[in-house]
Amino acid sequence: MTADSIKRFTREKTRPVRAGGLRIGGGAPVSVQSMTNTDTRNIPETVRQINALQAAGCQLARLAVPDGEAAGAFGEIKKQTGIPLSADVHFDYRLALAAIKNGADKLRINPGNLGGEDKAREVALAAKAAGIPIRVGVNAGSLEKDILRKYGGPTAEALCESALKYISLLEKNNFYDIVVSVKASDVPLMVSACLLLAEKTDCPQHIGVTEAGTPYRGSVRSAAGIGTLLYAGVGDTVRVSLTGDPVREVICAKEILRAMGLLSFGASVISCPTCGRTEIDIAALAEKIEAFCDTITAPVKVAVMGCAVNGPGEAREADYGVSGGRGTGVLFKKGKVVKKVPEECLADALIEMVRSDLNL
Repeated sequence: MTADSIKRFTREKTRPVRAGGLRIGGGAPVSVQSMTNTDTRNIPETVRQINALQAAGCQLARLAVPDGEAAGAFGEIKKQTGIPLSADVHFDYRLALAAIKNGADKLRINPGNLGGEDKAREVALAAKAAGIPIRVGVNAGSLEKDILRKYGGPTAEALCESALKYISLLEKNNFYDIVVSVKASDVPLMVSACLLLAEKTDCPQHIGVTEAGTPYRGSVRSAAGIGTLLYAGVGDTVRVSLTGDPVREVICAKEILRAMGLLSFGASVISCPTCGRTEIDIAALAEKIEAFCDTITAPVKVAVMGCAVNGPGEAREADYGVSGGRGTGVLFKKGKVVKKVPEECLADALIEMVRSDLNL
């Protein structure tokens, strides 16, 4: 299979929806989402986590709404935070209505578990009156029994049929501000389902590998699945689902978007893997420079290289770079050598050069 043989989709062709100030679909930049893992009823802790997510680059946060107290807390949380908030509701349509009343910018529901078509219709009408979108979320682990029997298990076709059924239910009630997701913890299944769905609907897709795992393995699995879809032109908003601190989800999602050329802000850092020719501590050097680059929003590329084989060439391709030797190294700027400095001064010298140029 060649790159040219992979079927491509066009994000501009998905219908646009808006969650608060965030535009999703219709060619808008791919956005980063996450979900709080605090008790929504604990307002101070939930606000703290949402603000941390926003600082890391999250553009929409999803909150679990398991009961009336959580729905009531939603309004106060919204007052104290600065990004759109989505309410995650299951089983009780009244909680969805309460979340809408309390200012939710978006709903995440499975219309099939709200208590029947009448209840789903009531939620759709309330969301339409409030001008907020609904994400239809379908997971491989919770497909309807009749669909599982029909396909013999959670296949890509099964996931799509479930999603399309719920999209049809909402559209039958003249509700069209729909985002859809079909997720699985199995990466090939998730990719196949999303590609198939892109052929069948123009709803913008929220993509991600559900229950991806711990930070290391989950990041790898998410990069494989999300990156494949983004390359094919599928995916209007993403979430990396990792066990633990959700801020890590945002950092990983941003790096996936950056790797795919879909992130237009923030510094990109490349560093060599080191080999037997390396004569300086590249790992420590790269970590210090990367930590600095995480604090800036300018779209610059920084290279941290370790020897004379590939180092100078790679560094010259970057906006800024360092290339090491035995106890010393050189700084590059826009492809030209700036100066030679001792190893222990390399990181600080590069950081100072970037600070000066960007007026930081």
